[in-house]
Amino acid sequence: MKKKLFILAAAFSVLACQPSVTPVKVMTFNVRAGVANDHENSWQYRRKAAADMILDQRPAVFGVQEAVDFQLDYILEQCPMYQCVGVGREDGVKKGEHMSVFFDTTRIQLLDWGTYWLSETPDEPSLGWDAACRRTATWTLLKDLSDKKEFFFVNTHLDHVGENARRNGLALIVERIGQMNPDGFPMILTGDFNVYPDDPCLTDLRAIMQDAWETAPEVDEGPTWHDWGKVSGTRHIDYIFYSGFEKCTSLTRLTKEYDNMPFVSDHYPVIAVLE
Repeated sequence: MKKKLFILAAAFSVLACQPSVTPVKVMTFNVRAGVANDHENSWQYRRKAAADMILDQRPAVFGVQEAVDFQLDYILEQCPMYQCVGVGREDGVKKGEHMSVFFDTTRIQLLDWGTYWLSETPDEPSLGWDAACRRTATWTLLKDLSDKKEFFFVNTHLDHVGENARRNGLALIVERIGQMNPDGFPMILTGDFNVYPDDPCLTDLRAIMQDAWETAPEVDEGPTWHDWGKVSGTRHIDYIFYSGFEKCTSLTRLTKEYDNMPFVSDHYPVIAVLE
């Protein structure tokens, strides 16, 4: 009996020493630029709903698209556990839309970050190829304080007009991902890609990263850009790609109402849980 108890105690000791699996909840959220005149859906009316959604879902890290400075300020004010990094796409400081990365400081530590432009001159504010707007990608190197593991998180917004800009911009992101990650840390890429899942510009990306829409055990197929409820169908344009994680346990197209507002944006947030 003593021998059996010793073996059992040893087994529990080994299990206790095993690293615990700590899922990472991530989100991509096109907030719809606050300078747009969306009448009853304008930012001043839905900003509390957007902040309530973030507090309710509490992602460890998330990327926003289209956010201008006063939207970022409001989210940080209402959600004080978060910090963010990113720059305005027009001047590399504050002007224009930000592709910022937010992280929960109680869970995530920022180690390094930067922004580059999706263009032929990525290290300075610039318009790329046939794009209608300047486009950027913001990258971060983060540490998960729960298990001390490091990972990269990249957030972007591809052009809505220029086909070459989307293809070349995403190719630049794929190239930069390879350059920034020689040690093979886990990697997450979020964004509004402005393309449907069958677009050929995603081919090279799919060769190095997995699409959470395809690997989650169950997804709610539907549009992510809904134009304030006017768009139907099953195809999405907002994505979460990942590598270096064992699996995606869930992916949610968040259609829940907050603060009595039917929509937090003209895009539904997309949330994935990665292990």
